[in-house]
Amino acid sequence: MNAILPADIVAELESAIAGCAYERRVRMLRQTTDLLVAGRDRLQEPEISALDEVLLRIAERIEPKALTQLSTALVELSLAPRETSRRLAFHDDPMVAGPLLLKSRTISASDLEAIATSRGEQHLLAIAGRSPLDPALTGILLKRGGKNVGRALVSNPGATFSEAGYAMLIARAEHDGEIARALAFRPDTPDKVVRGLFPRLKPDARASILDAAAPALRERIETVLSPTPAAARPKLPSSIDYSEARLSVVALNRVGKLNDSTINRFAVRGEAANLIASLSVLSGAPIDVIEKIIADEDCEALVMACRASRLNWQTTLAILCNRGGPRLSYQQRERAQKLFDELYLSTSQWTVRWGEMAASAGAATADNNNNRVKSGANR
Repeated sequence: MNAILPADIVAELESAIAGCAYERRVRMLRQTTDLLVAGRDRLQEPEISALDEVLLRIAERIEPKALTQLSTALVELSLAPRETSRRLAFHDDPMVAGPLLLKSRTISASDLEAIATSRGEQHLLAIAGRSPLDPALTGILLKRGGKNVGRALVSNPGATFSEAGYAMLIARAEHDGEIARALAFRPDTPDKVVRGLFPRLKPDARASILDAAAPALRERIETVLSPTPAAARPKLPSSIDYSEARLSVVALNRVGKLNDSTINRFAVRGEAANLIASLSVLSGAPIDVIEKIIADEDCEALVMACRASRLNWQTTLAILCNRGGPRLSYQQRERAQKLFDELYLSTSQWTVRWGEMAASAGAATADNNNNRVKSGANR
């Protein structure tokens, strides 16, 4: 398709829509949208810009119902008309703005903050479902949004909060059991937030959270709340446990089910043998190496192992937060995510580094085992 100059489009379009029936405008909008969607893999920036101008001119004269269909179509495009998307995201009708506020990557952070500051509850609720959400935006949403917005944010694993944001969540949790439970169950909730949350809850609310928590999470919460929290790591599984776990995870891997969802579940449920065996299988490192990485307070090697295993950030975070010991602080979480993102951007470099680390550690383990065997034979 050849790009058409915007000036030509505007002149032709103004002539076409002047005085035409509403049904014809809707048809023109639908046809232009279909053209955009059909050419998603072929259209370039100049052509997208030209169609952007067409859509803007027609959309000004279209009722919200038809615009909702346009919004839904635009969010599925990797390269979407920027100004049309922006205009629809600011639309007063939440049915029009909602799809773009929830999913569109075209809407800038500054525009999202402006919309969160000026629009109503339904707009805020749509933004609260986006992932990721930075602390500045979640802070605005918590200040202006109601109960449903708060619940959506605390249940969104891609939402991050500042200290002020956590303080607002704790204040809401005091009167909202759903927020209290979700905040306690989030793997990235810092220890000091958990310690600030539970004393403000009624006894039955505290008991309800502990009863609903998986054993590993309940133990972690109780450890955080104890006067002298223990920092010791839980006892690692035995070789028999690993043998059974490895057979299980290899079978899952063979049928394509050793994925983020499965490993996230292993981490949250405290299934250490399955988790360690999974990282070993996927990353190529020996189980002894993964054991040491899991127990190391420095998260760098564990993040590398997760990247080598092709896990996403949410699964990596679940592993970091459920490996025993104190919860990650806000600063530790930020450092881990920054490292994860940097590893993603320099794949070739860290892949080589991880391979060397795993091989070196594996060789050292093998040497130690051989030395023990020789020592026993010489006695």
